[in-house]
Amino acid sequence: MTASRRIIGLVGWKNSGKTRMVAALVAELTGRGWKVSTVKHAHHAFDIDKPGADSWQHRQAGASEVAIVSERRWALMHEMTADETEPPLDEIVARLSPCDLVLVEGYKRGDHDKIEIRRAASETATPLAPGDTNIVAVIGDAGQSDGLPVFSADAISDIADFIEQHTGLRNGETS
Repeated sequence: MTASRRIIGLVGWKNSGKTRMVAALVAELTGRGWKVSTVKHAHHAFDIDKPGADSWQHRQAGASEVAIVSERRWALMHEMTADETEPPLDEIVARLSPCDLVLVEGYKRGDHDKIEIRRAASETATPLAPGDTNIVAVIGDAGQSDGLPVFSADAISDIADFIEQHTGLRNGETS
């Protein structure tokens, strides 16, 4: 597993249902008592800050990192400089607090184990598994299984069972 953590990714083309699946699996796995963290890869510019907010003003003024802290949560935003490149998944995972499992949405080209989501409604119908030996299962309603375990998109409990078994969570080992 990447960075000595249990990690499994969910990958698929746009509109395949990755975010819905990650949210459903987080709810299922945390309901079973596991501590789950997530990493979401974005292919486009994004912002979690609101224009005009204090932290936004700090960033606009040139702060390289801004931490927002309250009694309920905290967040750290890091501004990339012109000479920085997107950090690899291992680096991001290493910054996470200890947990039992990290679910990764996206990072199609990563070398971690992944579950491919194939949906007829996706923008692209080309299966990812034939070109990626790190894909260990398939979820969805489109295409062949490529000899991998296949789950329907509504079989959340079965998918969670597979993840527990595949990552070793079911053996009672915790991070």
